[in-house]
Amino acid sequence: MVDTPLQTVYPNLTYADPKAAIEFLAEAFGFESHFVVEAGNGVEHAQVRAGASLIFLSRDHEGGQYGMHSPRALGGTSHALCVWVPDSTLDDHQARAEAAGARILNPVHDSPAGVREYSCADPEGQVWTFSSYAGE
Repeated sequence: MVDTPLQTVYPNLTYADPKAAIEFLAEAFGFESHFVVEAGNGVEHAQVRAGASLIFLSRDHEGGQYGMHSPRALGGTSHALCVWVPDSTLDDHQARAEAAGARILNPVHDSPAGVREYSCADPEGQVWTFSSYAGE
């Protein structure tokens, strides 16, 4: 019998430059590089750890079989990832992200859902929301 893993959904974000994305995600958000596959002229696939969760990163390929592209190539994105951070660190988290080059889209605020959060975009346009929401 297989035990259900702690994480069952693994988001996969596409970047033109996954290596730069890994470095930015570590500096801005405190994520940790978990696994990197180098191929040809750079990082082909990687995984970063955000707390107990893994996020996959893939390299943008023109004509790739899945049609996935960096928001930079698309001129925008159709999704955002929401990541839990303790409420007590949210203001400092936003300041760190902004200092590293994240574009703040919606500064720390009290949301109508009763949690504190902020949203930002990374250098390639991926949208991230950091929130005190813990999945209750």
